[in-house]
Amino acid sequence: MHAITIPEPGGPEALVWDEVPDPVPGEGEVLVEVAASAVNRADILQRQGFYNPPPGASPYPGLECSGRIAATGPGVSGWSVGDEVCALLAGGGYAEQVVVPAGQLLPLPKGVDLKQAAALPEVVATVWSNVFMIAHLRPGETLLVHGGSSGIGTMAIQLAKTAGAKVAVTAGTREKLERCAELGADILVNYREQDFVAEIKEATDGAGADVILDNMGAKYLDRNVKALAVNGRLAIIGMQGGIKAELNIGALLGKRAAISATSLRARPLGEKAAIVASVREHVWPLLDAGHVRPIVDREFPMSDAAAAHRVVEDSGHIGKVLLVTS
Repeated sequence: MHAITIPEPGGPEALVWDEVPDPVPGEGEVLVEVAASAVNRADILQRQGFYNPPPGASPYPGLECSGRIAATGPGVSGWSVGDEVCALLAGGGYAEQVVVPAGQLLPLPKGVDLKQAAALPEVVATVWSNVFMIAHLRPGETLLVHGGSSGIGTMAIQLAKTAGAKVAVTAGTREKLERCAELGADILVNYREQDFVAEIKEATDGAGADVILDNMGAKYLDRNVKALAVNGRLAIIGMQGGIKAELNIGALLGKRAAISATSLRARPLGEKAAIVASVREHVWPLLDAGHVRPIVDREFPMSDAAAAHRVVEDSGHIGKVLLVTS
């Protein structure tokens, strides 16, 4: 088969479409013929040499995919050759075939195109596990999503609205904020021109955000704590703004607030399977009913992954950027 390899870390040109050995499913695994994968920030970090795959994972980038089951390994039940699926991966999505633990498979939702389904697994699992399973967003609460026009952001807006929450977002252009509003965002903050702490306080009559989903890390830590409501929960899922910052413990104590920080890729198989099972139970019916949908900006041939990476690095997209095999 062919896959995107990274012979040496570097810029987008480091991504090479090359012939590699065919993968073989082992115990509890299935082989998926890939229709599409999606570009995530983690893929860019891997390309740059900063985020290696966990032990035993495929060396090729790609944390999610969609396609058809081509073969099943020993001990697999509930899935058959030919089933249309999407999957959460620890790596290997940028390829014509990938081996997936059966517990990380999801059926193709009703009304969703097979290729576009590649935009779902990573964002849905990330949002659901952080905003709902950990931060326990409740109806009537306010969720602040940084990077509201990203793949994570566009999914967080939709899921929070279906849960009866009020949604605030930050984004860097009017066009991106308008798209967030179309998805249901109530409070729109241009982070280039406005202070999100002041805007959230004003929009919530001084209360603040009950839950904040943050992709920035260090750069926003202090202001995120200031923007939290009493009993607020800050969920950190990224480090685009750095990894080290000072934290005012007094401010955190004063608000009886909580901070969580998670990633999906290196979690044990059992934890990933539990998240995927919860997603299938709670989110897949929303997709089947058309209440939630994948937001796809554009598609590139998988062999031209470098072009897709340039778009994502430039933040020139809304929603997800896909890599398709044909």
